[in-house]
Amino acid sequence: MPPLGTALARGLAMHCPSCGQGKLFHGYLTVTPVCRHCDAPLGLVRAEDAPPYFTIVVVGHVIVPSMLFVERAYEPALWIHAALWLPLTLGLSLLLLRPIKGATVGLMMKLGMMKSGSGE
Repeated sequence: MPPLGTALARGLAMHCPSCGQGKLFHGYLTVTPVCRHCDAPLGLVRAEDAPPYFTIVVVGHVIVPSMLFVERAYEPALWIHAALWLPLTLGLSLLLLRPIKGATVGLMMKLGMMKSGSGE
């Protein structure tokens, strides 16, 4: 495994955290079982609920201050808030979830947090 920063960056770029060449996902969030370049066991990493949690934290720290700024500066009607912030929150969440899951997989691989291959 490469250094932690490299593994995180490769995962964030949605490439194999081990070699940086192979694709990390086949589908939107399904992790490839084995890297085609280096045979790293990517499918043994179970990120579970961590990526959505990290995504909520990041999106919340972007949307909430922005929403408060717009409210204080312009005082728009509630329907304008809904029309603006709901799609932005959804879009930003969908955009960030995949790279954040990739970085989480890279972190977990670096830390050796993989399930055993004994058919659990």
